[in-house]
Amino acid sequence: MGSLSCDIDKFLSTEFTHLVIGGGTAGLVVAARLAEHEDTVVGILEAGSPAYNEPGIKVPGRFCETLGTEYDWQFATIPQPGLNGRALPWPRGKVLGGTSALNIMTWNRACKEDYDAWEELGNEGWGWEGMLPFFKKSERLHESTPEHQLRHQSHFDRDFHGTDGPIHTIYPSQLGTSHQYWHNTLNKLGVETNRSHFSGSNVGAWTSLTSVEPIQKERSYSTTAYYEPNAGRSNLILLTGATVQEVLLDGSEDGWIARGARFTYQGDEYTVHAQGEVIICAGSVQSPQLLELSGIGNPDILEAAGIEVKVDNSAVGENLQDHMMTCMVFEIDPSIPTIESLRSDPIAAKAADLEYETSRTGLRTCLPASVAYLPFSHYLNPNGLAQTGRSLSSSSLSASMALSLPSSSPPSSPTSTSSSPPLSPSSSASSLSSTPDSPTTTKNAPSATTRTSILLRRLTHPQNLGQMEYNFDLSNYNPYFASQPGKKYATMLMMLQYPFSTGSIHLPPTIKGGRKATADDKPIINPRYFEGPGGENDLEMMALGQRFADKIVRTAPLSEIVVKRAWPPEQRSPSATSPHPSSQGTSPEDFTQWVRDNTVTDWHPVGTCAMGPFPSSPSQNQSRRSSSPTSEKGFVVNSRLRVHGTRNLRVIDASIMPLQISAHLQATVYAIGEKGASLVLEDWIERKRER
Repeated sequence: MGSLSCDIDKFLSTEFTHLVIGGGTAGLVVAARLAEHEDTVVGILEAGSPAYNEPGIKVPGRFCETLGTEYDWQFATIPQPGLNGRALPWPRGKVLGGTSALNIMTWNRACKEDYDAWEELGNEGWGWEGMLPFFKKSERLHESTPEHQLRHQSHFDRDFHGTDGPIHTIYPSQLGTSHQYWHNTLNKLGVETNRSHFSGSNVGAWTSLTSVEPIQKERSYSTTAYYEPNAGRSNLILLTGATVQEVLLDGSEDGWIARGARFTYQGDEYTVHAQGEVIICAGSVQSPQLLELSGIGNPDILEAAGIEVKVDNSAVGENLQDHMMTCMVFEIDPSIPTIESLRSDPIAAKAADLEYETSRTGLRTCLPASVAYLPFSHYLNPNGLAQTGRSLSSSSLSASMALSLPSSSPPSSPTSTSSSPPLSPSSSASSLSSTPDSPTTTKNAPSATTRTSILLRRLTHPQNLGQMEYNFDLSNYNPYFASQPGKKYATMLMMLQYPFSTGSIHLPPTIKGGRKATADDKPIINPRYFEGPGGENDLEMMALGQRFADKIVRTAPLSEIVVKRAWPPEQRSPSATSPHPSSQGTSPEDFTQWVRDNTVTDWHPVGTCAMGPFPSSPSQNQSRRSSSPTSEKGFVVNSRLRVHGTRNLRVIDASIMPLQISAHLQATVYAIGEKGASLVLEDWIERKRER
C-alpha cells in the first residue's frame, strides 16, 4: 500500500473539528470512530512513519525485530536502585499504530475486579459492565475448530467476544512444540484449564488468543484495522512525521480552552487549530510529557523545564505502574524448532520465509500462547498473605512478612484442584505506611488511600485474582543471557501484575541550560522498581513466584523436553545425580538477588494521566502541590477523560488507567479508545444540538 498520509499544505489548509495527537493504538481508534460522523473533520498528527509494508511489523513470527529501530522511540529508564543500578530500555512505537505495531500480539482481558476498582475510585461507567460492550466492539473473533479446541485447549465463550469488530483475533493455527505439554503440566500442579478466560476471570491455564488476521496471517493492529479501512474518508486527514511540541491553550473563567497544537515537521514549525476538541493519545510516556510541555503539571517541574504554568496539577506524570518481568532460561531438546534459531541460521530463515509467503504456515506464524495467571495463594499460605497485608498497612518499617509454610495444600479455589506445598519466604518487606497506627485490617486501614486499600485487598483478600502471570515460550528472551551456538532454549516468563512500586515520568530540567524543554528532550522515566512503600513486597513476591516458575518447568510432561536450567545456572552439589540438582535438598532456592539483577519491563506502563475525580471545592489559597500523586486527589482526567482544569482537552490511552490490571494491555487500550470516542461523540452531538 502506498502512503496514505497527506502533505503538509493540505493538512494546514483543513479546518478541523477534532485534532488527535498520536496515531497509535488508541489514537487511530478515536480518529476512525469520530470520522464515521460526517459533521466531523478529524486531523491526526503522528511522529512516526506509516511503515505499511514492513515485514518486521506485518509477519507475526518476526515480533521484536523492530525494537531498537527507527520504529521505536528507544526510551530508557534512569538507573534503578532497586535493580542494582541498571537502566532498562523502554520500547515504544514510533510508527503509525504505535506500540500495537511492535507488541507480541497477545490478546486477553483482566479480571472483572480490576475494572470495577477503577469505578471504585470514582470513575462511573468504567467498571466491568461498563467496559464489556467496548471490549466486544473492538474485536472480531474467529472461532477455533472443534479439532483445534481438543488439541490445543483453544476454548472460548461466544457471549464475551465481539464478532464484527475491527481487530481480528485468532488462536494460532500452529503452536510451538512445548505447548502440547503446557496444560497437562499445569493441571498436575493443581491449576485448572480456564475454558472462558474472557468472561471476568483470567485465572488458570489457557491458550492465548492473538491479534492476527486469519487468512493472510498478518498482524491485526490499529493501522490495518481502524485507519486503513477509513483512510478514504475525506474527513479523516493524517500527517505522519509530525512531532507535537505543545497544545495551544487559551485561558477563560471556566478553564483553559485547547485551540490546537504547535508541531514540527521536516525541520520547520507549524500550528494547526481545531474548532471542537484536542485529544491526546500519545501513550503513558508521552501524554504526560505533552501535558507538561503545554503548561499542565507540577509547577516545580514545569519551572525547571522553562515552561509557563497554566494548570497546577502535581499528579501529571506520577502514579506510573508497570508489570515487572523475569525471564528464566532453560536449555531444551536441540531438535525442537524455535524462532530464535531463524535469527542465527540464514538458510533456515529463508526456508521459513518461503513457507510463509507460499502457504502462510510455519514458524513465521507462531506466537507465544502458553499462559497461566495465578493468585499468590496457589503457592503461598493465605494466612501468611493476610499477615503480610497487616504488616504493610502498619507503622513498623521493619515489619516482618509472615508467610508461613505448612506442608498442607492451600484451600482450593475454582482453578485449583490440588497443590504442592506452599513456598517459603526468603526476605522481609518494608512497611507501606510510616504513620504511627497499629496493625489493622486492610479494608479499614485509616492511613491507606483508596488506591492502597485496593492493592492491599488484592494481596490479602481470598478473591481469585491473577496476581502473577506465567508464560512459557520457545527461544531465549533474557537480554542478560547469551545463547550458545548449537543449543536451543526456552524461557519461562513471569510477570507481577499488581505492583506496589510506583514511579514517574517528567520533563528534564533544562532551564539551567538557558532553554525550554521540547518534545525532542527524552523524558525522565523513573519506574522506581522495588522501591518506595511496598517495593520490598514486590521483590518478595517475585522471588517466591520464581520458585514456582522453576517448579513448573521441572514438572512432567513439560520437563521431558528440558535438558537443564541455563539461567540462572543450576545449583549443583557434589553428590547430585538428578538431572535437576537444584530441586534436591531441604533448603529452597533463593532467587532474590537474581530477580534484582534480571527484572525487566513487560512493556505495560500505565497511570501517568490517571483517571479520577478532582477534589470538590478546593480552597482558593490551598496549594495543589501538596496533593499526593497516589491520593484521591491525584488524578489528571475525569471519568469523561477531560483534563482537569480544561474545557475541551482529553487524554485517551493507557495513561488514564488509575490502577494496573492483570492482563496484557492492548485489548484494554482498544476498549478505552472505543469508549473514549463514544464520550467525545456524545459531547459533540450535544454541542451541535445546543447551537
